[in-house]
Amino acid sequence: MPQTSVVFSGILGPGGSGQVQPGMGERGSGAGDLIFQDGRLVSGSLEALMEHLVPTVDYYPDRTFIFTFLLTSRVFMPPHDLLARVGQICLEQRQQLEPGPEKAKLKSFSAKIVQLLKEWTEAFPYDFQDEKALGELKAIAYRVTQCDEENGTVKKAITQMIQSLLLSLAARSQLQELREKLRPPAVDKGPVLKAKPPAAQKDILGVCCDPLVLAQQLTHIELERVSSIHPEDLMQIISHTDSLDNHRPGPSEPVTCLTLQCRGDVAKTYSLEAYDSWFNCLSMLVATEVCRVVKKKHRTRMLEFFIDVARECFNIGNFNSMMAIISGMNLSPVARLKKTWSKVKTAKFDVLEHHMDPSSNFCNYRTALQGATQRSQTANSSREKIVIPVFNLFVKDIYFLHKIHTNHLPNGHINFKKFWEISRQIHEFMTWTQVECPFEKDKKIQSYLLTAPIYSEEALFIASFESEGPENHMEKDSWKALR
Repeated sequence: MPQTSVVFSGILGPGGSGQVQPGMGERGSGAGDLIFQDGRLVSGSLEALMEHLVPTVDYYPDRTFIFTFLLTSRVFMPPHDLLARVGQICLEQRQQLEPGPEKAKLKSFSAKIVQLLKEWTEAFPYDFQDEKALGELKAIAYRVTQCDEENGTVKKAITQMIQSLLLSLAARSQLQELREKLRPPAVDKGPVLKAKPPAAQKDILGVCCDPLVLAQQLTHIELERVSSIHPEDLMQIISHTDSLDNHRPGPSEPVTCLTLQCRGDVAKTYSLEAYDSWFNCLSMLVATEVCRVVKKKHRTRMLEFFIDVARECFNIGNFNSMMAIISGMNLSPVARLKKTWSKVKTAKFDVLEHHMDPSSNFCNYRTALQGATQRSQTANSSREKIVIPVFNLFVKDIYFLHKIHTNHLPNGHINFKKFWEISRQIHEFMTWTQVECPFEKDKKIQSYLLTAPIYSEEALFIASFESEGPENHMEKDSWKALR
């Protein structure tokens, strides 16, 4: 089964700029409808871009362009329609070559078409899940193998490509079936408590009292969950942008769940929803662990513990867990515990909040993320390669990039400069998701983090008021209503 990390690193390496590579040849037909600046494709008609995707005898498209166009073209047309048009262009090219006496040229063209299809099926196997797309693929394959002798290299390449594709689709299908079985009911995202559990019930400190170890286990969970997200999943943010038009948050607005509003095909958005749900559950777990503690001294210790865990997450490069922990401690039931917070050494927490300050579009966080990215690019060990961005902020960046820049220019051309940038950001994110977690997995700790009961919002407030009574009229009214 083709590994995504190999595909991405080959298509968009550190130097991938979308420029025409030397020795790749020039595209003839339709070239007049493509606009280049400093060797970089910046705009073109949809038809010209599709023609630019298809090889000729003397030309093969830049791999950076292949990935970017295959990824972003779904904004304008479904993959099976693009595949059908690619098949038509291939047929036209083949018909021009067939009358010629040189079979070598026809074979060379066929080999290039197979290579294009191979790159497509490896980078985006889910595009071929329906019979229509698979039928188009087989039809193109049949056409290009007609010039090949029995057991020829082109036929062998086609056979291997389709076998790898089917294995990849089968693996994804099995994973999706497993997810559906494990998917929680729509009412609750997990076990939710509406009252305090018995005092004897174990808390997080009874399972793990080392902040570094807990941060490492959180990183394990993050990488496992984020690795199930694929580039085409992220394009759902754009493909279903109409459902987001009624909600346009500002760049400095507190992080909200944009992914859950990208409601298209459930199979395509489930991995996004599941990852977003993990963030919310971790925040609620942190608040639960703090509010359930009866004694102020122990609550203080719990807060300081989570502050240390968040700091270790920051050091690792796990910004998503760090943000979830900070969000949990900033929830009203926790934030209002003034007597408890007065005993906490908050210097470390102040530093963390500084990193996640939303002003200037999270400028401090972006600086830290850039530093982690540079460390990852020059890393000598897998520990230094870890970069887990705040997912909701990443989603918002893609969303606003799409909304701020138009799809089409005044002359009707597709604004391909915009799609280069979207592709670059998605590729960078996918590179981060392919890092293998270097930390040893602790099943006991992970089981607690994933299955420990969490309080409902009402239960959090009740526990908070029981620990520290209401201090103003608003809190007193809330407490009265809750009781």
